[in-house]
Amino acid sequence: MSEQAASTGPSRVVLDVEAIQRLIPHRPPFLLVDRVVEYEPGKRLVAWKSVTMSEPFFVGHFPGHPVMPGVLVLEAMAQAAALLAILDLPAEETRKKVTYLMGIDSARFRRTVVPGDRLELEVEVARHKGSVWKTKGTARVEGQVAAEAEYMAMLADPEQKA
Repeated sequence: MSEQAASTGPSRVVLDVEAIQRLIPHRPPFLLVDRVVEYEPGKRLVAWKSVTMSEPFFVGHFPGHPVMPGVLVLEAMAQAAALLAILDLPAEETRKKVTYLMGIDSARFRRTVVPGDRLELEVEVARHKGSVWKTKGTARVEGQVAAEAEYMAMLADPEQKA
């Protein structure tokens, strides 16, 4: 989506939830990225997830003490990483690819995420070769690290298996 971001540095690109849904196949309640607020082509992306009490996982995690499951925080970062990779494609290719997660390394959880938090998801490219992307992700709430991990994923045709 080169028309949205210059390659000379970070851009204040805003992709709303509708634009995000045109790029990745996730849908509510499993779409965990609400907005992209920064994008540096081939390098970095910052996205947000507004965590609300109406999230379906809070019914059972945990009654009377709602905490966003750590695996969903990791999934939110993986979705942000998928957007980073998809946005690197020529515009005509973005709807023809999906991102398959291949691995998660060095996952660490630093603080809980609760209703009312805005999860800031920052992903950076560590390596990119062909269709395989290695990224580092950090999830923050009010500047505090909530979680971090390294991801490996592959861009593929929807019918192709990872």
